[in-house]
Amino acid sequence: MYLKNLSKLRKEKGLTQERLARNADISFHTLVKIEGGGIKNPRIETVMKLAKALGVKTDDLLGQL
Repeated sequence: MYLKNLSKLRKEKGLTQERLARNADISFHTLVKIEGGGIKNPRIETVMKLAKALGVKTDDLLGQL
């Protein structure tokens, strides 16, 4: 489950990786790995935290499959 829109949405919201990680209560290193493609299948809990921190639906993070 690649979060293809994560970086784009984060930047549109004006958030740094550090701020988003803090807001989503995940580690900075995890976020960097997800955005960089190093973690291709993040846990659903992580996806839900990121969506909530960004104020979007989980589907918005996934983009068009």
